[in-house]
Amino acid sequence: MTDNQPYRAWRANSVFRQFRERSSSSIRKVIIEMAGKSLAGKPRKVVPKIMAVIHADGCTGCEACVEVCPVDCIYKVPGEEFSSVQGWCDIDLDRCIGCKHCAQVCPWDAIDMVPTQEVALHVALKGGPPEYVEKHWDDLVDMAHRNAEVLVTGKK
Repeated sequence: MTDNQPYRAWRANSVFRQFRERSSSSIRKVIIEMAGKSLAGKPRKVVPKIMAVIHADGCTGCEACVEVCPVDCIYKVPGEEFSSVQGWCDIDLDRCIGCKHCAQVCPWDAIDMVPTQEVALHVALKGGPPEYVEKHWDDLVDMAHRNAEVLVTGKK
């Protein structure tokens, strides 16, 4: 357990509290505002019930998952000092379809398939270089949070 994990867990729990406290009209408003932010440029039509989360501390960057992903949602994150040696993989949650291919081929068992409503918590605890996590925290948790809201409200 790294020094940042208790903070990340606390922050993820605060995200869930905010989600529970929102009214359905404010959730719809957030969904409409955020719908255009997917990488594909179009709002997501269907949110999968499960999504993949890569635990960065267990990932070696072998890219076995990148090769089998049918929607190219997995990308390699270069390391800070030695980009080719210290790299690891991460997932674009706005593109993940929950197909499980990546989790099945990962030789290090670094990929978990988790319910979409719990992805934000798992993203908060997945580890990785602290600089990367701090820099991309809002984007990572926002993607997870947005997908959970869409799934819970049933909106497309």
